[in-house]
Amino acid sequence: MEKYIYNEQNGLHYELAGDYYLPCLTAPELPELGIWGRCRLNHLRKHHQSLYTGMLLSCKLGTHLEEIDRTAAQRHTMLMQQMAHAAGITEDLKAADQLTWVQQMNAIDAQVREIINEELIYA
Repeated sequence: MEKYIYNEQNGLHYELAGDYYLPCLTAPELPELGIWGRCRLNHLRKHHQSLYTGMLLSCKLGTHLEEIDRTAAQRHTMLMQQMAHAAGITEDLKAADQLTWVQQMNAIDAQVREIINEELIYA
């Protein structure tokens, strides 16, 4: 018996495993993801297995994760700028007192990450 065969009716390749031919199937490759896409992927795997599996099998997972990653990165940049402006954090403060500037920007970053996690990642 041949090790590999091709079925023209369904377009699948099969591999001989013992006495049976099993289809040679592979999952689609996931795109390169940033931190937000990886966080969403981990959340789906751990807490929404049926949604994760459905999206993976329908080949929509990669597109979904890319969209979440792109949207979250844009939202992070926008919210950081808006909240820094609202708090009065300027380049003058950065030049005058770097430690205070870093503390305030880190506090804003933590707030923005919480907002993004609540609205996009864990939704």
